[in-house]
Amino acid sequence: MLSLVTYLRERPGARVSDVARAFGITERELVGDLNVLPMCGTSFRGGDLLDIDTDGERIWWHNPDDVAQPLRLASDEAISLLVAARAVAGLPGLRERDRAALTRAVAKLEAAAGDAAEGSARVGVTFEAEGSVFADVDRALTERRRLWISYYSSGRGEMTEREVDPIRLVTDGHTYLEGWCRLSEDRRIFRLDRIADIRVLEVESAAPPLELRDLSEGLVRPAADDPQVVLEVGPAGRWVAEYYTFEESVELPGGGLRITLRTPDPSGLLRLALRLGADGRITAPPELAELARATAADALALYGGEGA
Repeated sequence: MLSLVTYLRERPGARVSDVARAFGITERELVGDLNVLPMCGTSFRGGDLLDIDTDGERIWWHNPDDVAQPLRLASDEAISLLVAARAVAGLPGLRERDRAALTRAVAKLEAAAGDAAEGSARVGVTFEAEGSVFADVDRALTERRRLWISYYSSGRGEMTEREVDPIRLVTDGHTYLEGWCRLSEDRRIFRLDRIADIRVLEVESAAPPLELRDLSEGLVRPAADDPQVVLEVGPAGRWVAEYYTFEESVELPGGGLRITLRTPDPSGLLRLALRLGADGRITAPPELAELARATAADALALYGGEGA
């Protein structure tokens, strides 16, 4: 959104469709951001807020000169920005022109921050997507090439080999590749830290024409006709409602929850059931609940826990 402010300042009357395309988001996501921007500014005095609106086709910023004041950073803000900038500058696969621009920006920040910049040099950040995976995905996107990946599916607990036409990289807690999977002949999301091996193929990427999905409500959105599963969790298992998309959550006596969700692969929840242990259980459908109990019993037997 900070980049959006700069972009709009330089392009009065920009078309909604053009701006959404430039930022790689849907028009719906863009309009949502535009509804937030008028609540932002240098203070809460009316004239210092961003006066930005849209008629649905074009975007207008009516007071850019009133709020275009030089940025002032506190020392902790400068340190945070320097740490983040250095970390991004070290990412594999970053285009050299972008790395050079970022390096120049870091030097300017260091000069402006003075003594406060010294603390930032003692902090380092690493990314889960370091190494060849991020670089190869970025290269495939840039060169419009197909990828071969060896991927670990956490739901099935197995490795699969796939050819994927990359569509885009997205971040939602983790970094993901969205692409057209040739194995399933459908759009799929792959977490980068679960890609065990990757190769950029000498084949042109040929994903079918697809409208970019609105990911504002999360990456995984089950279909209405997917099988329904019910879990009951205790107080220590309430975190499930924070990490899984659900249809209904009902409070239970003692601080627990009854969570109803849909998933295209109910058996993928067996790992969740084992992870919950005594803090939760699958109650429906009955066949899945029985399978979860049998799987837990088999696991206990391997540890000498028969009869537990």
